[in-house]
Amino acid sequence: MGYDAPFEGLKVVDISQGVAGPYTGLLMAQNGADVIKVEPLDGDWGRHISKNYDGHSAYSVPANLGKRSIALDMKSEQGRAIVYRMIEDADVFIEGFRPGIVDRLGVGYDDVAAANPRILYVSISGFGQTGPMRERPAMDPVLQAFSGLMSVNQGVDGIPHRIGVIVCDMATGLYAFQALSTALYARRDEPRGKRIEANLMQGAACFQVVRMISNYLDGGKIVPGRIPSGTFPTADGWVNILVYKEEEFAPFCEIIGRPELAADARFSTNAARLENELTLVPILNEACAKLDGAALCAGLAEARIMHEKVNDYFAFLKHPQVEATGLISWLDHPGIGRIPMPNPPGTAQHRTDGPRSVAPGIGEHTRDILSAHGYSAGEIDGLMREKIVYG
Repeated sequence: MGYDAPFEGLKVVDISQGVAGPYTGLLMAQNGADVIKVEPLDGDWGRHISKNYDGHSAYSVPANLGKRSIALDMKSEQGRAIVYRMIEDADVFIEGFRPGIVDRLGVGYDDVAAANPRILYVSISGFGQTGPMRERPAMDPVLQAFSGLMSVNQGVDGIPHRIGVIVCDMATGLYAFQALSTALYARRDEPRGKRIEANLMQGAACFQVVRMISNYLDGGKIVPGRIPSGTFPTADGWVNILVYKEEEFAPFCEIIGRPELAADARFSTNAARLENELTLVPILNEACAKLDGAALCAGLAEARIMHEKVNDYFAFLKHPQVEATGLISWLDHPGIGRIPMPNPPGTAQHRTDGPRSVAPGIGEHTRDILSAHGYSAGEIDGLMREKIVYG
């Protein structure tokens, strides 16, 4: 145990697929837990979302680093028996199916808790375990639409757009991990485990709480808090600028070559600029578009006005600040090659030669896991011949 592996000695059985549930399991693994990923014979569907890299994908790798994989047929009696043998001494069970499916598979909370009363059972769904939408399938873009996120992410075309990253999935995985971590702490004084529920709807709502409250109080209008605030064109790219303090507007106008704007009564205060936004913003766009991006950033930095160049991922990964903080570990992953992996806050950095830095192949550890749970070599061979397990 210790700070590098606070969950060392804990055993997690993770039957979830996709991103949110598996990411919860990944955070357990990165904090030292032994996480057994139970996936179908053809693999977690997260392996097949995007381009395939020898059985891995850009979705499945960062959701499963540090786990061990067993592939089996959970619909078969023998497959369920294997899962229950793993459950007997597990601390945590993670599932990520629509409500009712785990009950049909025979691994619902009541059955699992009967087999292991101390287990913490994590259920992750799209819309929750109750309500009229409980059985609907859901993925990240659907929740971005449903939760209101797209409504406040409109381009100049007025069309609601999705954010191009899976924010609802990742937020839900983080919230589920937080709830699980606190439950593990509380369980020291509890005779039984408990069921922990999280869903993408919750994750989407919770990380939008500031915008949700402000939008509600403003009667549903999208009201910017500061002007200028946004992304402005330059001669060679885009720069995001936030003039937050009142006294910053005059130096900003000097930097973009339009000092007279600061003396204009229509723009002299933030309240006035908000009222005259439709007049001011096109002027600022025109002024910034004539400037070299690096020169504009240099001037803003000297004036200590918040800004940043809009980077692509390649530029971000190479940035001196990213390198100086050790944010990224570069992993040589089997079947894929070199990949950038951000180090989660508060955890030990990924090591390219460490077990926490490799995502397992489909059923890669099937034999080892079965053997550790009392199956003989002959029994394992038989299960493989009958296509109950794969490895």
